[in-house]
Amino acid sequence: MEKLTHSEVINLLLQLATMLILARIFAEIARKFKQPAVVGEILAGILLGPTIMGGIFPEVFEFLFKANPMSNIALDGYIQISVILLLFIAGLEVELNLVISQGKKALNISFFGLAIPFAFGFTAPFFFAEFFGFEDGSKLLFSLFMGTAMAISALPVIVRTLMDLDLFKSRMGMMIVSAAMVDDLIGWMIFSIILSFMGKEASTMGLGYTIFLTIGFAAFMITVGKRLINQVLPWINKRLSWPGGLLSLSLAACFLSAAFTEFIGIHAIFGAFLLGVALGDSEHMSEKAKEIIHQFVNNIFAPVFFVSIGLKVNFFTNFDPLLVLVVILVAYAGKVIGCGFGALRGGLDKWESMAIGFGMNARGAMEIILGLIALDVGLINEKLFVALVVMALVTSMTSGPLMKWALKKRIVLQKS
Repeated sequence: MEKLTHSEVINLLLQLATMLILARIFAEIARKFKQPAVVGEILAGILLGPTIMGGIFPEVFEFLFKANPMSNIALDGYIQISVILLLFIAGLEVELNLVISQGKKALNISFFGLAIPFAFGFTAPFFFAEFFGFEDGSKLLFSLFMGTAMAISALPVIVRTLMDLDLFKSRMGMMIVSAAMVDDLIGWMIFSIILSFMGKEASTMGLGYTIFLTIGFAAFMITVGKRLINQVLPWINKRLSWPGGLLSLSLAACFLSAAFTEFIGIHAIFGAFLLGVALGDSEHMSEKAKEIIHQFVNNIFAPVFFVSIGLKVNFFTNFDPLLVLVVILVAYAGKVIGCGFGALRGGLDKWESMAIGFGMNARGAMEIILGLIALDVGLINEKLFVALVVMALVTSMTSGPLMKWALKKRIVLQKS
């Protein structure tokens, strides 16, 4: 078995140490300004990457991230695991019972909050493909990806925003969370199928068989799989040391599920997400156990992933102001109009509907993961990737303040 040399091990350890230290420093700075930690972590990556350090101190950048290809491969493996675990903890946030309990109103918000942004995101790149950086391949797949990118939300960012505004347990908060859960589940399934159409996955199965297995596996995990987990968890909690037993077996199940979806030609992240949904929805999965897994992933794996985004491209040379502006406008228009219209149909007033639209507009980590995978498989170019990252950051940073503004307007109008 091949192994890293002495110098490559040192290089890998230096990479991880530098990335974790800078990520923590910038995450704390971001929190001081009441911004999500992910904003600081991405800025740390931009500082370490070709954008800043590569331009000012090219020798240091070369030494850390270019000199040892084998240590970069090992780092890439770490990052791949980080992405899988990020989707796993995103799945843990999904509560199917909550979705069902919200009924028609949440379904209205979810349907229009998915369909209208998808239509906006699909139509603009389809008719103006060159402007969005499309070069070769299938314009249909490119447009389908953009539709999915505009439709998906970032559930962890939405939950955090609602908690900050003290709305998480409110009627509106529950509707937003329920709708975001459905959108994420459907959005990730669509994106996984798009990847299988590209033929980038290492599966020898036919496309029809892959799609059939994907839908079948999703249905299995949220029905039979969920029941099996519900029966096994009490035994794990009782017989094995806590929380070590639960943590190790949960991650093992996550990797097995991810390996299965990768094997059938769908990206590993979808399997991890589905396992997270099935596990997180179990009545025997305590909030304390979820918190331990969240802390483990968010402080050890997630920072390295978000810092690595800044290492991928030069954000200065690939920053196209007009493209960034258009992507942000399409993102805002699709989500605010779609979710707002769905909320109006569900019986909410104008300002409540607008607040829900702003609340659902946060894209955060999920959008960035989506963009990075698309960049890695050659579906989008570096300029569009930078635009998607900027859009994810802007929507996450403005979601809370805009939601607060809309609710204040509603209160003022009710008093007048």
